[in-house]
Amino acid sequence: MAPIGEPKRPEGLPEDPDEIAAELARIAAEVEEPDDASRGGTARRVRALARRLGNGLARGGHRFGAGPRTGLRLLTERLLDAAPRIPVRSLATLRAQHPGARTPEELADLLIAGSVRASTAVGASAGAVAMMPVPLAMPVELASELLASAAIELKLIAELYAVYGQVPEGSARQRSYAYLAVWSEGRALDLTRPGTLLALNRSAALRRQVSRRLMRSGLRKLPTLAPLLAGAVIGARVNRKDTLRLATTVREELRGRRPADPGYWDAAGA
Repeated sequence: MAPIGEPKRPEGLPEDPDEIAAELARIAAEVEEPDDASRGGTARRVRALARRLGNGLARGGHRFGAGPRTGLRLLTERLLDAAPRIPVRSLATLRAQHPGARTPEELADLLIAGSVRASTAVGASAGAVAMMPVPLAMPVELASELLASAAIELKLIAELYAVYGQVPEGSARQRSYAYLAVWSEGRALDLTRPGTLLALNRSAALRRQVSRRLMRSGLRKLPTLAPLLAGAVIGARVNRKDTLRLATTVREELRGRRPADPGYWDAAGA
């Protein structure tokens, strides 16, 4: 039974959320790796995610391209499942891993650069599948790219909130849904107001927001299905641009707000 206040899951969707959520968490965790070998690993993970999505849809009696509403509901549910599992580092961990970053601005630069690299690699790997003679697999590969890109951007959003001293109160699960709302709206919401996290919990309103964002992103990424290597080039460019724009917007808005604890930066580095 769904918890009170949480809408019932849509009927008829294939149920393999744990595997998909775990794969998304692994993809998001690789954002700090800039080398070619790790980018190849990211591409393999995106393809593995596509297979899981495709297998799940087959078990559910659906094909992603044949039912847009069913496909969109599936992706929304899988992203909601994955959000609480995406690994988010505390400011203390981030500072320990990046000792050369002496200010929030320098640390934010590093995080954004890593996420943009990872998102670019994901876009290229999804676009490259258009070279393969399996056109029915393309929509599933595109769906996996949407989820992988969202996971990378969610991790970045959460860590930018930490960098600028604005991590909201509440459980990790509540915060994850709040960051998902930030991602779906494309701007840094004020998560410090009383009742905000509770209102943004896994609600029907959040589902609608996430679905709309996934649909808009999917439409933007359709050109990645261009033939031959053109799809990889377009996918990389679209993802790089989208992730950088989101990061810039969120960062600018967080930068303009005062942290709840003025000494948060020094305390995390102690």
